[in-house]
Amino acid sequence: MPARLIASAVAAAAVAWFALVTLAPELPPALAALVYAAGGFVCHQRPERSFHWHGEQLAVCARCTGIYLGACSAALLAPLPPSVYARWTTPPARVARLLATAAVPTVATVIAEWAGWWSAPSIVRAATGVLLGVAGAVVVVAAITYGECLPRAAAARPPHTPPPQTPT
Repeated sequence: MPARLIASAVAAAAVAWFALVTLAPELPPALAALVYAAGGFVCHQRPERSFHWHGEQLAVCARCTGIYLGACSAALLAPLPPSVYARWTTPPARVARLLATAAVPTVATVIAEWAGWWSAPSIVRAATGVLLGVAGAVVVVAAITYGECLPRAAAARPPHTPPPQTPT
């Protein structure tokens, strides 16, 4: 299966999951129950830290909603030429910096909350999650589509060629 097709399928799945999470209060009860249960595997689902739609809590907290919105938005880069996002994902060390930089606001709010210094409002939690979701999706799309996260030696090797052996 071509890598761009896989990346497009991942993008479609990200969009579908974000739609399910945000529309969960409006879904038929059986489907909504499945979405809330799936959300519960990855999220604490605390009502005071979640967005609500028509008085009903979404399937995940505000931070997770932001992460999924960011991932959904950035995953839509999959069909675009690699020049659009390659500068953020090449070389592999840049990937680590991208993810670390995007995680800083989320980590800062989590530490502030755990330390009791500040309880971030839901919109701040969501905004920091969007940054992390975008960075994660850019990296995943680049890795699937163009192998930009692989070390150059591994990416340059022809398929089904074993790595070079080091003398023992």
